[in-house]
Amino acid sequence: MKIAIGNDHAAVEMKKEIMTYLESLGHEVVNFGTDSTDSCNYPEYGEKVGRYVADGQADCGVLICGTGVGISIAANKVKGVRAAVCSDVTTAHLVKEHNNANIIAFGARIVGVETAKDIVSAYLNAEFMGGRHQDRIDMIHEIENR
Repeated sequence: MKIAIGNDHAAVEMKKEIMTYLESLGHEVVNFGTDSTDSCNYPEYGEKVGRYVADGQADCGVLICGTGVGISIAANKVKGVRAAVCSDVTTAHLVKEHNNANIIAFGARIVGVETAKDIVSAYLNAEFMGGRHQDRIDMIHEIENR
């Protein structure tokens, strides 16, 4: 699987850990995040990962900032992105099963590295359930197209 990853200055170390973890699982990781702890603007990284995923150049994306919220809001401004903030494994697999989220986000100031790995694993191992959930995603796309 090809996974796009992005982060801001608050998440440099966590991004490195998650990249290593994903690569150890055999995934190709494309890094759009900063490698500097100098203050930067998370919307830039959310948009880069969002566009890459929405264009079909990656199977999914992982975004990390201080809380996961700002960077996911930025990504969700890209048409076709369904980014969800996850702070636990239950949410991580449900956003895939029910919402077919194509990007997950979490906060380096909210979850620890091991929890972040568990979140990523739960998301990657989940499968979209379709059915009534697809109907709701179609409704979301209608909103996006208005």
